[in-house]
Amino acid sequence: MWIGNSMLFNWLDRNLIKSAGDPPLSQGRIYMVHSGAFYEVEKKLLAPGELPAQLHWFKWQNGITWMSGVALFIVVYYFNDAAFLVDSAVRDLAPSVAISISLGSLFVSWLLYDMLWHTLGEKHGKLASALSLLGLFGSAFAYSLIFSGRAAYMQTGVLIGSMMTGNVWLRILPSQTQLIDATKNGKPQDAVLSQRAKQRSIHNNYLTFPLLFIMISNHFPAAYGHAYGWLVLFAVMVGGAGVRHFMNVRYAGQLWLAPALGMAAVAIAGLMIVTRLKAPEKVKITGPVSFARAQEIIIARCASCHSRHPTDKEFPAPPSGVVFDSAGQIAGMAARINERAVKTHTMPFLNRTKMTDTERAELGAWISAGAKLQ
Repeated sequence: MWIGNSMLFNWLDRNLIKSAGDPPLSQGRIYMVHSGAFYEVEKKLLAPGELPAQLHWFKWQNGITWMSGVALFIVVYYFNDAAFLVDSAVRDLAPSVAISISLGSLFVSWLLYDMLWHTLGEKHGKLASALSLLGLFGSAFAYSLIFSGRAAYMQTGVLIGSMMTGNVWLRILPSQTQLIDATKNGKPQDAVLSQRAKQRSIHNNYLTFPLLFIMISNHFPAAYGHAYGWLVLFAVMVGGAGVRHFMNVRYAGQLWLAPALGMAAVAIAGLMIVTRLKAPEKVKITGPVSFARAQEIIIARCASCHSRHPTDKEFPAPPSGVVFDSAGQIAGMAARINERAVKTHTMPFLNRTKMTDTERAELGAWISAGAKLQ
């Protein structure tokens, strides 16, 4: 509902029609048809003392989204000794240290972002935008050097969501409250307050598509588990924000189709091209690898989770129903093993069983030779 409201109100702002006979405080109106009737919507400032008896606010959709999202992030990534947050292959951190970095970076990032737009945003918007993007990309890259690949994506999403929520509750709603108070007290409204609130609302609008991707990114191990996962995330964020931009400006009569397709191509490149770039091989296997050796690796490194009765306490049932109890089950999942264990290194989960680069290369050699049961 929060994202839908954001898109709706930005769409309304870009489709309002101003007429010569409109009152001075009117900013335009629009007619729409839906559910068997016509709607007339007008955006305007109110004269002093003109506040209506009923005024609808759109704030709790954001509040509930953020609170539930952060609660889920805490449960999944902070509980159980931060098992999903820390990957020793990336950075061997104590759970308390990793959680402190995660939380601390959110507060520091908001303070820097808010101070930047409070000092430079009104007069030097392009510079503030460039510095904001640099800060966002820098944070995402830093997270990739600290947390597990999956957690780095989610941490970036929590960062974006927290900034958007800070904009709503600390900048947009206070501005609206001041506008309402001025109207109640019979004072003229300060248009600057409205402009400042709109500026932060536009920020939230552009961050919507990148945040949506991050929210479901755990389903894309080829992205977060890639050696250049941070670059994939950059491409998706730029592409998503770019597509949103041209969806916005097209209503102003500007050329939009070709640039929109170009920015969409950036996002697609991130998912479809960059994810296929191969990281340098750490170990190269020259001779054949037997099934017996492949099965030995699977049993030692994967069966603690992927068996009918897992021994890993974090997974009382085999994840995704994948079981490696028999030779046929292992051979049948060869393509998936190749994708997750050999190419992206996203399995074993956070490499809890310490699968070595040599073992990954051996599995890759066995699969490349046809995954034969001999």
